[in-house]
Amino acid sequence: MNVLILGGSSFIGYHLTNALRDKNIEPMVVDIRKPLLDVKYAVIDLQTITPDSLLFRGVDVVYHLAWTTLPKTSNENPIYDVTSNLTMTLRILDACIRNGVKKVVFISSGGTVYGIPKNVPIKETHPTNPICSYGITKLIAEKYLQMYYHIHGLEYIVFRPSNPFGEYQNPSGIQGAVTVFLGNIAADKPITIWGDGTVIRDYFYIADLADAMVKALDYQPAKDSQRIFNVGSGRGISLNALLDIISDITGYNPKVEYSEGRVIDVPENVLDITLISDRLGWKPETDLMAGIEKTWLWVNKYLRAVY
Repeated sequence: MNVLILGGSSFIGYHLTNALRDKNIEPMVVDIRKPLLDVKYAVIDLQTITPDSLLFRGVDVVYHLAWTTLPKTSNENPIYDVTSNLTMTLRILDACIRNGVKKVVFISSGGTVYGIPKNVPIKETHPTNPICSYGITKLIAEKYLQMYYHIHGLEYIVFRPSNPFGEYQNPSGIQGAVTVFLGNIAADKPITIWGDGTVIRDYFYIADLADAMVKALDYQPAKDSQRIFNVGSGRGISLNALLDIISDITGYNPKVEYSEGRVIDVPENVLDITLISDRLGWKPETDLMAGIEKTWLWVNKYLRAVY
């Protein structure tokens, strides 16, 4: 099977590549920067992809992980969010059609496409009313996948992950509370929390997301079957409770600075994962504490290498 990972030099792409290799599949990674792994790759700005791109020739499955914005940054420039991500996605889908790609696996956002939940845990049938541009463009990309399937027969699977964390997520970044909190502790920096720390999220270990994405290769849905799946732990925890667990694991009591809450943050987001369990036979294998312990070991090793 020939697999192409677009945006494969990312945090998720790194773990997906390893998970595919465990199944004896050697993917081709395409991104704007060279991947960390020794793998076949091409350094290309994916916004320049054209339908006749040779990268897609002979490819069976395309994983679309590429995105230019984050939930926080998308509202700062919604025009850029739309013009960069949606145009890129349409060019990718056109290239898939032109080259006979069989399936596209798209990483959407379980944390943003639903907006403020009416009930928790959130099922895939929950209304989608995103309150940030990132969630809107991810949702529109999902709709285009549905359209291309209807018109061209291009098979697709959409994953809506909650909050994955783990090794190779940037501990100095602006996304990923678990890894960023651990990075701040290791660097002896205060932790900033937007709001009062009662915001509830669904955190799960990155290897479990990669496992779900690999399972998509064998999933053959019937014409009217489900193609959109939540992926998460199915359990929620507040930021304050998360900090308590992190303190117990690391042995540190970090300084915490609380700031005014952000309008892009919904008060609670916990995903119902019943559907993916039933259809793909997937469930998270790594509990929160074990995942944090693994990430803490990596963060310390990473910071020693950097500094």
